[in-house]
Amino acid sequence: MKYNELIKQMTLEEKASLMSGKDFWQTQDIERLGIPSMFLADGPHGIRRQEIAADQLGLNAGIPATCYPTAATVANSWNADLGEKVGDYLGEEAITQKVNVLLGPGVNMKRNPLCGRNFEYFSEDPYHAGKMAASYIRGIQSHGVSACVKHFAVNNQEERRMSIDTIVDERTLREIYLTAFEIAVKEGKTRTIMSSYNRVNGDYTNENQHLMKDILRDEWNYDGVVVTDWGGSNDRIAGLLAGNELEMPSAAGETDKEIVQAVRTGKIEEKLLDESVDRVLELIFSTNEVFERSYKQEFDVEKHHRVAQKVAEESIVLLKNEDNMLPLKFGKKVAVIGDFAKDARYQGAGSSIVNPTILDHTMDCFEESGIVSIGFEHGYERYGKKNIDKINKACELAKGADVVFLYIGLDEDTEAEGLDRPNMKIPDNQVDLLNALHEVNPNIVAILSCGSAVEMPWINKVKGLLHGYLGGQAGARAILRVLSGDVNPSGKLAETYPLRYEDTPSFHNFSGNEASVEYREAMYIGYRYYDTADVKVLFPFGYGLSYTTFEYSDVRVDKDGVTFKLTNTGNVAGMEIAQLYVGCKSKQIFRTKKELKGFDKIFINAGETKTVAIPFDDKTFRYFNVKTNQWEIEEADYQIIIGASSADIRLQASIFVEGTGAPLPYEKEKLPSYYSGKADNVAVDEFETLLGHKVPVSTWDRTKPLGYTDTIEQCQYAKGIFGRLVYHSIVFTHWFLKKIGKRSTANLIMMSIYHMPFRGIARLTGGVVNMPMLDGILMMVNGHFFKGLGHLLKEKRKKLKASKAAVMESK
Repeated sequence: MKYNELIKQMTLEEKASLMSGKDFWQTQDIERLGIPSMFLADGPHGIRRQEIAADQLGLNAGIPATCYPTAATVANSWNADLGEKVGDYLGEEAITQKVNVLLGPGVNMKRNPLCGRNFEYFSEDPYHAGKMAASYIRGIQSHGVSACVKHFAVNNQEERRMSIDTIVDERTLREIYLTAFEIAVKEGKTRTIMSSYNRVNGDYTNENQHLMKDILRDEWNYDGVVVTDWGGSNDRIAGLLAGNELEMPSAAGETDKEIVQAVRTGKIEEKLLDESVDRVLELIFSTNEVFERSYKQEFDVEKHHRVAQKVAEESIVLLKNEDNMLPLKFGKKVAVIGDFAKDARYQGAGSSIVNPTILDHTMDCFEESGIVSIGFEHGYERYGKKNIDKINKACELAKGADVVFLYIGLDEDTEAEGLDRPNMKIPDNQVDLLNALHEVNPNIVAILSCGSAVEMPWINKVKGLLHGYLGGQAGARAILRVLSGDVNPSGKLAETYPLRYEDTPSFHNFSGNEASVEYREAMYIGYRYYDTADVKVLFPFGYGLSYTTFEYSDVRVDKDGVTFKLTNTGNVAGMEIAQLYVGCKSKQIFRTKKELKGFDKIFINAGETKTVAIPFDDKTFRYFNVKTNQWEIEEADYQIIIGASSADIRLQASIFVEGTGAPLPYEKEKLPSYYSGKADNVAVDEFETLLGHKVPVSTWDRTKPLGYTDTIEQCQYAKGIFGRLVYHSIVFTHWFLKKIGKRSTANLIMMSIYHMPFRGIARLTGGVVNMPMLDGILMMVNGHFFKGLGHLLKEKRKKLKASKAAVMESK
């Protein structure tokens, strides 16, 4: 241990104190030993350090920081170097704000388009997500501060995220849901990982020995710190035994006492605690050292804004360009319509909200774009309310234009942490506007702003479609530069756009039942499913248009990788994203038709030819064998596929690969859905065969009293009338707030109260309510109102008395 001598000087109580927060965002310090605090802040696409109330949940405005495009946006760049640049600038800003640990990036898979937090995640593909995440981490940590990869693991929905039990087979867990984390650990060398709220196959992730010890520590040799998601600690001792060192936020010393007691009774060896303390100390000292060595109080705001713009420009995806509407021809008169043109939709909602240093809006950037605007109309109410007057005014403006720029998408309250989307549609009032505009002017270019996939039954009514995703504070200007032709679009989708939500492989199993969610589709998510089951999609994974064209030729394969030639056959310079997919020709083990195993983004001048080389790596041919419990290679011929998207295959070759000789892991006749790839509606008995055990009961037990891990939502069947009144009052408040247009506050109620386990009342109040007081609340909910109230008040008095005694003792 690096800090063995320092640890020897600590009391048991001091060691325990380092295992949880000092307040909502800071870790504990020990002044007498010269151990400082460290500050953790949200930061997937910009630093969110609150100006005030650091002891509270992140609801206050953060100190101004550059709002870069979200991860879902930068993923469309397919440019790891660009991701590293974003990380580099995030790390620089972290230093100016004295942030030790930046809570990002998020690498959870986009299992389903409705996950409310998809805007914070990279991809539906683990290799793509892992490579992009590793680049962010390298950039952030190049400044000496730490990135924090999240949310480990299998956290792919917001609905009941603090209590849901994710049921997933081991092979799918390894190949799909852990690979991005593995790349982040091994290649990115992340120094911090955040455990997720959910259970995985019965155990909370931060207590899950298989995830935390067997895989993360033993297999991947991770020696950094694991921090809980805020309020995500269930059993503190079980978490520490699994290797989850840091509990956030502060528990006001309550869990410190549990750790001390566990050591004294032999439940935890003090040596294990010492090792955890050593890892935390390494993070504290190494990240604080950078502030002493190179602390800058400010950064170049304009320069960082320009970087945010460059990143947005390279991440924008051109999805449709009928009649070569784009780039816009010189002198064309444009009608700008849509509320998002006036007030840009540029980031998601929840803990990642950044207070931008500068914010570009479309209407403020027209003059420099060279595009001739004849005017602007809102066209629709931002949050979905019908308004025929706005539609009529927009149509009048559109009549006098050569082209209509229509800004549409999802509003801030639709894509938010803590909530999943109810459907894949854009609001009806926006579609009504589009239909009306098409009647008066069919030359419509739609500019879409949202952080995840949407259905587009209206796509035939637009001639151009440009998807800006959530482009950060400079996204509006970046979009205009692509529309005008100053920038040649080069982004490609990092997720598939299905024709309709019902086509998605997890449609029948999202977001699960009351207590659990079953991943019956197994590895068949995203393009892996659509390609294998031959399901038509609107836009395939890896799809995106350019203002030029590219030709692929002369493919060559050897044991080290694949090379081919790429020629720009158009009239303008551009960037092409070449994608390597691999498919196994053997049918002995079920596989998806092809899997992404490499990619490269290349800039090529008009008429120029470049040779592209994409190497193979340790993940190119592997699969996880559940019989040997390790990665194996199946001996077979493999198809080497080079595509401009997962559906646009340009070159193919094959190579024979020697295997590792592992036994076959499955009996083919027992898993027909998985061998056919048609895994969108698998029966429970076949899923149990894949799992190797029965699935747990997926409904709540309504006969037992409510306990720590039960949610406030479950008060609807509480034995005590007090509990049921609490439930109905929350439901009514949520309904009323939505009715009067306070959707953000209504969302907050669902996120922070409705789905919260009872233990969260203690874990997220910074010690205002402790566990003995929570026992009183649970008595009240479970039908013993007066007994529980008496217990609550008694414990509150006891707590106040102890606090006063502690204050007197410190004097």
